[in-house]
Amino acid sequence: MRQLIEKLKEDKRLQEIITYLFFGVMTTAVNFVTFFLARNLFIWNLVISNTFSWVLSVLFAFATNKKWVFKSKTTSSRHFFSELSKFFFYRIVSFGIDMGCMLLFIDGFHMGEFWAKLVTQIIIVVANYVFSKFLIFTSKNV
Repeated sequence: MRQLIEKLKEDKRLQEIITYLFFGVMTTAVNFVTFFLARNLFIWNLVISNTFSWVLSVLFAFATNKKWVFKSKTTSSRHFFSELSKFFFYRIVSFGIDMGCMLLFIDGFHMGEFWAKLVTQIIIVVANYVFSKFLIFTSKNV
C-alpha cells in the first residue's frame, strides 16, 4: 500500500486521471440527482429533465476540471473565454451523445431509465476526458 501511495505522489498523469475520475463521479452524481429530481419531483419529461441535469453538471464540471483536474491557469480573459467556449462546445457534442444514447437505450432497447443513464454516463465521462485533455485545457491557453 505504501508503494502505491508513493507511486501516486510521483506520477502526475495518474494523479490527473484519479482526480478526473473523482470529479467525473461527482459530476455524474450532480447529473443523476438533478435528472431524477426533475423526472420524479417536478414530473418533467425525459428531454427537459435530461437537459436540465446536463446544464447543471456542465457548470459543475467546468469549475472542477479547470481548477483541480487540469489546473489551468489562464493569464487573460481571452484565453479564459476560449476555454469556456471550447468546454461548452464539446459538452454540447457530448450532450448529443448523451441524448442519443438515452433515447436509443430507453426507446430502442427498452432499457430502464436508471441503467440507460448509468451506461450513458460512463460513455460521457470517457469522451469528456478526451475532449478536455486534448482539446480544451491545453498549454496554448496559458
